[in-house]
Amino acid sequence: MSQIPFVDLKAAYEAHQAELDTAVTRAVASGWYILGPEVAAFEAAFAAYCGVAQAVGVASGTDAVLLGLRALGVGPGDEVISVAHTAVATIAAIELAGAKPVLVDVDPATLTLDPAQLAAAITSRTKAVVPVHLYGHPADMAAILPLARQHGLAVLEDCAQAHGATVNGQRVGGLGDAAAFSFYPTKNLGALGDGGAVITRHDDVAERLRQLRQYGWRERYISDVAGYNSRLDELQAAILRVKLAHLDADNGRRQQLAARYHQQLAGLPVQLPPVRPSAGHVFHLYVIQCNQRDELAVFLKEWGIGTAVHYPVPVHLQPAYAHLGYAPGSLPHTERAAGRILSLPLYAHMPDEHVDVVSGVLAEFFLRR
Repeated sequence: MSQIPFVDLKAAYEAHQAELDTAVTRAVASGWYILGPEVAAFEAAFAAYCGVAQAVGVASGTDAVLLGLRALGVGPGDEVISVAHTAVATIAAIELAGAKPVLVDVDPATLTLDPAQLAAAITSRTKAVVPVHLYGHPADMAAILPLARQHGLAVLEDCAQAHGATVNGQRVGGLGDAAAFSFYPTKNLGALGDGGAVITRHDDVAERLRQLRQYGWRERYISDVAGYNSRLDELQAAILRVKLAHLDADNGRRQQLAARYHQQLAGLPVQLPPVRPSAGHVFHLYVIQCNQRDELAVFLKEWGIGTAVHYPVPVHLQPAYAHLGYAPGSLPHTERAAGRILSLPLYAHMPDEHVDVVSGVLAEFFLRR
């Protein structure tokens, strides 16, 4: 029986062990553990990588969305449009900013925000839109950005799953007014703990972010505004500096594995992940759709193959968000996808043979039907 994990974080450490160990030792030996030279160096490197002027490290991807919205002027009484087909963190952060999430349906092909639905949801109270670059595939920014500009809306890209993804050759994160990243260990650029960052091309937004992440301080111990305690620590920044240097190569490997899946799964009764022509998909996840999703997941598990569902219950149908007032059936494409999606094993250091085994077991499943 095969044993193929959904993800293997230890493999990522072992691939760059010497560099990571050196970085950790350097950070620990420095005696400076919060907002020091490692964070400053990572922020500069990450901003340059994304093609923007500024990056501000924070404690998590959730905080990145929260602080990003606050820095863009979002607060109580405002509406923020996003999707229900996302990690709950996206919507939780909108509410933590004091705003009301307005959830719209997704494009049934890419499962990212449908610009036509965005246009219909804009009201006089709408302050911002949060497009989610889901699974490593960019949202349709060519359509979203003009709509936002037409209505004077701030655009905060949720890039938690899309480090290094591109639209017409430009990296995501530099397309809107600001962008939120997560460095959770499973991400394409993952720390060895929690971490996040907000990037922006606007110096004034970056200044507000730096205040907000540390109690609203501009001067130590003097809070000019009400802020938070949300800081990327030196140890994680040192680790991320190492991993950032390998991100493009790791993303390239993910794309190779995805292409192998595409080739081997072609012809089976599953919907493979599409790639919009203008998009550079970095395959944080390789997500198929199948009408027999639950049975397929059980069958793969019996063969020792790990899978996951991202995400089984859309945010608008979760108990904690019943107050938003969305009835079942209100976001039909989102709800249909939630019953059909299945994430197959894929990580940068996964061997080709794992793709072959998973694909073979998938073929066997449909052969028996």
